[in-house]
This record gives sequence, C-alpha cells and structure tokens, in this order.
Amino acid sequence: MSRFDLTPPSPEQRAALEAGLSADERRVLLQHGTEAPFCGVFLDNKREGTYCCRLCGLPLFRSSAKFDSGTGWPSFFAPFDAAHIRLIRDTSHGMIRVEEVCARCGSHLGHVFPDGPSPSYERHCLNSVSLSFVDAGEPLPDPMQRGGAEAGSV
Repeated sequence: MSRFDLTPPSPEQRAALEAGLSADERRVLLQHGTEAPFCGVFLDNKREGTYCCRLCGLPLFRSSAKFDSGTGWPSFFAPFDAAHIRLIRDTSHGMIRVEEVCARCGSHLGHVFPDGPSPSYERHCLNSVSLSFVDAGEPLPDPMQRGGAEAGSV
C-alpha cells in the first residue's frame, strides 16, 4: 500500500491543476497524446532524484531505475511504487499496447513494454511533458496541499 494519498483530485483541484498546463502538456496528459521522440527535456537527464506526475505531483519513477533505451523517450525499468501507476489496454494505432496513467489523477504518462532490462524486463516509456523532476534531497511537490508523505522528500 502506498504511503501517498491516491485519492483523485476534487473537481476544483483538477481545474486549478489543469489551468497551469501548457498546450503541449494538455495534449499529452489530458488527451493521451505523445511528444516527438528525442526532444523531451528529461531524455538525457542524469541527475539523481524523483520523476513525478506533472499534473498532481505523485512520485512515479526514481532516477536509479532510468536507463537509455534508444527509443527517444525517457525509459525506466520499475516504478517508484506500482500502486502509483494504472495500466490500461490500448488498442489505438492498430496495435495492442499497455498505456500507463497516473493512479491518482489519470493523466497519460506513456506506455510499458516487456522488452526492458533486468530485473523487471519492463520498459516504461514516458513523455517528458508528463513529468516533473525533483532533485534528490529536495521536497516533493504537493500541488494539492495534502501534506503527509507529499510534504517530505525521498
């Protein structure tokens, strides 16, 4: 069980969070779009820290699980906490894939594929615009002001 509050944002909180999104962030996070490969701000990020949901701030992936997949998108072999990711069968684009969304707010993150490195053999392939980044030792974002684990750092 996650130590983070996974309760979805209220309609008022969601409206406030969505108001701060750029057009590209809206297209990806809310309309399940994809950013172009090899252009995302986090593709070559080598800093130590935590990748969080751009909309609600939930921690999603640690930098220690990041690897260079050569696909053009930030890739990870394991989530911060499996409870923070919801998997959805995606049959768009004439293929069957597994979409990943934030378990708290439902924002589109990317897709997971069974071709990653050990130990999980998973490749969580994410859009940079779906993420925010918190350097190691810094406090995690708490845009919904829930306190608790959100108010700490990892």
